[in-house]
Amino acid sequence: MRGLRPIFLLIGAAFGAALEMSGFGDSRKLSAQFYLRDVTVLKVMFTAIIVAEVLIFFATSLGALDFDRMWVNPTYLWPGIVGGLIMGVGFILGGFCPGTSLVAASTLKVDGIVFLAGVTSGVWVFGETVSSFNDFFNSSYMGRFTLPEWLGLPTGIVVLLVVLMALAMFFAGELAERVFGKGEKWGFSLMPSSRWKVGGAAALVALTAVVAVKGQPTISQRWARMSAQEDAKLASRDIYVQPAELADLMNNAGMTISILDVRSEKDFNLFHLANAQRVDLGKLFSMITEPETIRAILESMGLPSTPPVPARAKQGHAGRVPLPIATQCPASQLAGCDVA
Repeated sequence: MRGLRPIFLLIGAAFGAALEMSGFGDSRKLSAQFYLRDVTVLKVMFTAIIVAEVLIFFATSLGALDFDRMWVNPTYLWPGIVGGLIMGVGFILGGFCPGTSLVAASTLKVDGIVFLAGVTSGVWVFGETVSSFNDFFNSSYMGRFTLPEWLGLPTGIVVLLVVLMALAMFFAGELAERVFGKGEKWGFSLMPSSRWKVGGAAALVALTAVVAVKGQPTISQRWARMSAQEDAKLASRDIYVQPAELADLMNNAGMTISILDVRSEKDFNLFHLANAQRVDLGKLFSMITEPETIRAILESMGLPSTPPVPARAKQGHAGRVPLPIATQCPASQLAGCDVA
């Protein structure tokens, strides 16, 4: 990671420079969005969001990127709502968010320096008092919860809807700017003032349509791409989970894992890992969307498998494959066993 630090520094500097060039070091420009006089913040930030979104899921549709391996902040619903309201009020009153206050402070703007001092103090106060409301702070945990799961729609369709929503917001924002910022009368033209905007929007929608039509690769397709390499690792036991590694995962508050024990009921009753769930191999296939994939993995591990039982995946778990836990030695010697 140390070798990547210069790259991180360059990315951070470029991000700060982009914010400054966009005028985000000026609290008056930032505050103007709340009065609909200048919606530059909305347009810049949402443009970054939708461009990144489209490129990420275009890459995943080609198999060049695995979205499941990307970090997504876990959802804590009510703490997130309350925190968002607090930050929103602070943004309106102070004219900055934490990132833009750093930009303003770096250019020696007094209001930015004062705001940054307030942010630093607030972080310290939060750190000293969070234990008093820790139960609420960790409440309503929903794990890695994304829009496709919430809406129950394919990822490509959700990407398209988000892009269309953003373009509609840009159109409405520019209309509001003309009315509240320039004092023009209500009225609008369907054609934006710049051809570059039309071309950029058209290109983005076209690429999004490709993502929606192509769709995301299924688990079987992803496994087919990697099976030649991963089968050899499974056969040589290179990717089996070690007991210490599993213990670390079980105690990682940032992850939600499901441990499925496919041993006999007798062995399970004699000993099993904490919070493990015993599952018959026949029932295992009813818990996943593509049972043939798990069957292939089980066979490559040398474990018995049964014919797939067609079944619908549990709601909210589409595309997630539970990794079966199997031991290769008696429970009494588990500490020295490989766990897969």
